[in-house]
Amino acid sequence: EGARMRTENIFPTKGNLINVKKSLQLARMGFDLLDRKRNILIRELMTMIDSAKKLRGQISSTYARAYVALQRANITLGVIEDIENGIPIENGLDIQYRSVMGVELPTVTLDAPEDPEVTYGLYGTNSQLDNAYLSFHRVKLITARLAEVENSIYRLANAIKKTQSRANALKNIIIPGFEYSSKFITDALEEKDREEFSRQKVIKRQKVHREELAKAMESSRAQLQPPPAED
Repeated sequence: EGARMRTENIFPTKGNLINVKKSLQLARMGFDLLDRKRNILIRELMTMIDSAKKLRGQISSTYARAYVALQRANITLGVIEDIENGIPIENGLDIQYRSVMGVELPTVTLDAPEDPEVTYGLYGTNSQLDNAYLSFHRVKLITARLAEVENSIYRLANAIKKTQSRANALKNIIIPGFEYSSKFITDALEEKDREEFSRQKVIKRQKVHREELAKAMESSRAQLQPPPAED
C-alpha cells in the first residue's frame, strides 16, 4: 500500500524509470552488503560466546580456589589487612580498539606476568597466603580477558540488531517500493507506446483514405469534363 502511495508522486517518464532502476540496484547492493556484514558479525559473536563460556568457567573455579586459600590464610595468620595494604595497586591495564565491519571492539591488555613475584615479605606469611595471592592474580588476568570478550559480545549484539533492522527495511519496504515504482512506470510507458502506436495507425489510415478519396474525386472530375471542341 505504501509503495502504491509513493507512485502517485512519480511521473511516468523514461528519466524517472532510469532513476528508479538505479535506486533499486543500489538498494539491492546495500541489502547484500548488510547481509554479508550481519553474517560476519554473527560468526564473530559465536566465537566470542564460546570464549566467554570458557572464561566464566575458569573464573568461577579460580575464584573458588582463591577464596578458600584466603580463608585458610586468615585462619592461620589472622587478619592480613596489613599485608594486603602492602601489595601495589595494578596500573598495567591498557585498552585498544579494533574494527570488525565498522564495529569497534576492545582489546584489553594487562601488563602482568602469569606467575608474578611475591611483593610482601616472607616473614609472618605462609604458603596459604602465597596460594591466595597467586589465585587472585589469575582471577585478575581472567577478568581482564572476560571484560574484553563480554564487552565485545554486547557491541556485536547491538550491531547485529541494527544491521538486521536495516536489512529488513531494505528487503521488506524499500526494495519492494522501488520494484513497484519500476513496474508502475514501465507499464505506464508501455501503455503510452501502445496508445501512440494505435494513434499513428489511425492517422496513417486516415491519410491513406484521404489520398484515395482525393484520387477518386480527381478521376471523377476528369470523367465529367466535356471533350475538347473540334475545329
